[in-house]
Amino acid sequence: MPQPDNTNIIFHLAADFINQTNRHVFLTGKAGTGKTTFLKYIKEHTKKNTVVVAPTGVAAINAGGVTMHSFFQLPFGPFIPGSKRGFGMDGISSTDKHSLFRNIRFTNDKKVLLQELELLIIDEVSMVRCDMLDAIDTILRHFRNKPLLPFGGVQVLFIGDLYQLPPVVPDSEWQLLSEYYNSSFFFDARVIDQAPPLYIELKKIYRQNEQLFIDVLNRIRNSEVEEEDLMLLNDRYDPYFKGEDGEYIVLSTHNRKADDINARRLAEMPGKLFRFEGRIEGDFSDKALPTELVLQLKIGAQVMFLKNDLAQPRRYYNGKLATVTDIDDEEITLLLAGSHEELKLAKETWRNIRYSFNQEENSIEEEEIGSFTQFPIRLAWAITIHKSQGLTFERAIIDAGYAFAPGQVYVALSRCTSLEGLVLHSRITYGSIKTDRQVIEFAEKEVAANELVVLLEMERKKFQATSLLQLFDWYRMQANIRSHAVWIQDKKVPDIDAALQVSRQLTAKTEQQQEVANRFVVQLHQLLDTTVQTGETDQLEERVNKAIGYFTKSIYEELIQPLQEHITAVKKQKSKKYLLQLMSLEADCWHKLQQVWEVSYADLDFTKGLKDYTKLRNAEAEGAVAGKKGGKPEAKGKVEKGSSRRGTLELYLGGKNIPDIAVARQLAVSTVESHLAQCVEAGELDLFRFVPEATVKLIMSHIRELGATAAGPIKERVGPAVTFAEIRAVQWYLKKQQEEEIMKD
Repeated sequence: MPQPDNTNIIFHLAADFINQTNRHVFLTGKAGTGKTTFLKYIKEHTKKNTVVVAPTGVAAINAGGVTMHSFFQLPFGPFIPGSKRGFGMDGISSTDKHSLFRNIRFTNDKKVLLQELELLIIDEVSMVRCDMLDAIDTILRHFRNKPLLPFGGVQVLFIGDLYQLPPVVPDSEWQLLSEYYNSSFFFDARVIDQAPPLYIELKKIYRQNEQLFIDVLNRIRNSEVEEEDLMLLNDRYDPYFKGEDGEYIVLSTHNRKADDINARRLAEMPGKLFRFEGRIEGDFSDKALPTELVLQLKIGAQVMFLKNDLAQPRRYYNGKLATVTDIDDEEITLLLAGSHEELKLAKETWRNIRYSFNQEENSIEEEEIGSFTQFPIRLAWAITIHKSQGLTFERAIIDAGYAFAPGQVYVALSRCTSLEGLVLHSRITYGSIKTDRQVIEFAEKEVAANELVVLLEMERKKFQATSLLQLFDWYRMQANIRSHAVWIQDKKVPDIDAALQVSRQLTAKTEQQQEVANRFVVQLHQLLDTTVQTGETDQLEERVNKAIGYFTKSIYEELIQPLQEHITAVKKQKSKKYLLQLMSLEADCWHKLQQVWEVSYADLDFTKGLKDYTKLRNAEAEGAVAGKKGGKPEAKGKVEKGSSRRGTLELYLGGKNIPDIAVARQLAVSTVESHLAQCVEAGELDLFRFVPEATVKLIMSHIRELGATAAGPIKERVGPAVTFAEIRAVQWYLKKQQEEEIMKD
């Protein structure tokens, strides 16, 4: 995981807005300012339920997320806001709100995931069309049942550089969309008018350190180029320069030209041609492959790395050039450009993931559904400007005189680390430098650093208040109980009269609790206003404490206890599916109770005075099923609540494998693995019974090499052979060993 520069104030202010507020943010910056580092930092450090999407398959894989179209089931034609559909040139059909929902087939699990989503990250947003953003907004409002809130109340982090590559909209589709939008850029979406994102620009440039070159790039970016700038750049014009002896890469505007250069240079080389076939496992689209499925190389070929080195110190980065010096079976030796250092290259694995919601952990998890394994390199005598976005080159030959898209000249030039390493195959003129007027106007909304500091404090208080209010919302609880009532109707349930009676009781009680919660929220708004204006918290603390006491008693005695009694009766009747349904419902009730107990605002600890319920809270936190003693709830020890890790552990120790347990318990495989990792951490399961010894050694070697405290970088290195749960279990084991060593000392 790349570590942010502690002196980069803007970076950390932006991170605080994501983690401590609910404000939408557009995070931008010139080439080389650390936008990718910011995305990875937020993924690793946010506590919010997060999903990452991108407009293309390759961008999604590189960002560690999924495509917008696959996650939201977006239409591939234009989306018309409102309820009007039409046909453009050549009979292009559009989608409106009604036809959008007719074509969406979300599972119940996906609907729950959308309801629990808190942060949506959209990477490479410069390529996202305005109508697709409005379609996402429409979907989130609908499935989160919050039609009046932009994005259904989900916070959105937009990442990208609008001065680089723009959205692609065919003329036939723009004929339709132009009736509704001023431009195709995401910032002209209707939802952006309703909820403008905070414009934050990273300033510190890490790619170039030559001030003269940086200034020229800035003026090109802003369409403020001067004659002296063009003269300086065109001094680098040499149409006959090939760079064959200097480790140069050609940046071209067209795919065919780049492919022809690479194919010709490889064919002209003497020696044996080696073919390395990549491996696709599971679901991985061939359109999202980061390199060739069949990689063809010769000794002496110039190649480019497609991933950053995870080891420290870092030997190579995405875009670093190298030369193949040896090939032996399945091993490639490379000489790094600009040095005498050689390294033996191993294959890397790119993951295709699917997001799922783990109800027990109340978190969105990544489940690997496919992978692609290949050497992380490609032939690199030439590459298109489009594919070079995000890469860094020390030496480059740029052929961009006939750039066909706004921003292409800037993208090409800003790939270079200095003027010294730059050669032009065609002259750059005023006509070849284009920046959309709308982009320049939108950039004027940037917020200064000193204003961000003041705004952060205001937004933080607003977010704390909103978070407090949301915890007294029973919508999810009511929806689960309604789903349970519908489920009963179609199933053969033993003692149907008792089942219906319990269902009706749960429905009535949750409706009653919601009514009380609605009245309390009205009071809460007034109390929060008073607290913000006066700084006094006594009255707020008193009323919230009373509310926690009321709802704790109500949820436990009116929902959880009746469910537990019914579960006990059903166990005797041996109705497995119905029992699992009830246990899942009980887990939902415990989750709501836990939310009530975790109510917070600023530094206030609302539960400190509720001593009558501390045992109940501790029992819930340990996953306990509570019983009754003297009319008060009391923990029975570490007996797991509802659908929990205890049942998983018993089946695992009984000899069942993980897939069988997943089927038996109607859980995702990743959830079962997570249960077992928790059991290792709780001392209930030996590490080596869960993780094979060879796998433990493999994970440990990467932990020691990377020094990684997060599972992501290690998973990226080891690929599909190891699960996230296994990595977390080994990390915990090592941490425990280190603590024991410290205690001995």
